[in-house]
Amino acid sequence: MTTHSHVRESHYYSDEELREIADSLESAVTLPVNAEIEAEHRVYDMGEVERILRESGSIFLMDCGCRVLHGNCDSPLQTCLAVNSESPPDGGPQSTPPRMVTVKEALEALRVSHDAGLVHMAYVMKGNSKPFLICSCCTCCCHTLGGLLRHGVHTQVLTSRLIAEDDEDRCTDCGRCAERCVFGARVMEDWEKKYDRARCFGCGLCVSTCPSGAIKLVDRR
Repeated sequence: MTTHSHVRESHYYSDEELREIADSLESAVTLPVNAEIEAEHRVYDMGEVERILRESGSIFLMDCGCRVLHGNCDSPLQTCLAVNSESPPDGGPQSTPPRMVTVKEALEALRVSHDAGLVHMAYVMKGNSKPFLICSCCTCCCHTLGGLLRHGVHTQVLTSRLIAEDDEDRCTDCGRCAERCVFGARVMEDWEKKYDRARCFGCGLCVSTCPSGAIKLVDRR
């Protein structure tokens, strides 16, 4: 599992840069820093992502431009997927050129990024039902996930169809899910797990890491 304890804050976007990104990419990426949100940021689990990939006419595998630029962690680089498009969008700096891949290759890239503790996020434009970009994001390099968490506004901006549900009878309070949760929905207090449903975005990282099978994803109600 990849950890991000060695984050170097000087190698992250400044507040001014985040605002500039929001302004210049208002049709794809915006942050609620005195700016209108023109895109919806959805968090997906592997099942939802697989459905999107199979319905896409073409898939391009790209480097994460944020991690290429900042390099604050050792997470995989080739994790971004351009879908429902005839050509890959501008994904920022690339160490290797984008390439067209099969559904199987795309799913393998996503499984690797999931195992590394990355969150699958999609950009969906207003007026559209299909995403055009699926990113596997870390909190220490990526401008959208990292920026939203730093400004404490992810609960107002991010959406998801699913939410984690715990079986307390099977939970052993081992803390593995708290280690994997990037949203702070799960924390350990006095050796006991505390779960705040309002902070959960159904990414599934806790589900795949729970050794006792005490967590499952359900439709958000």
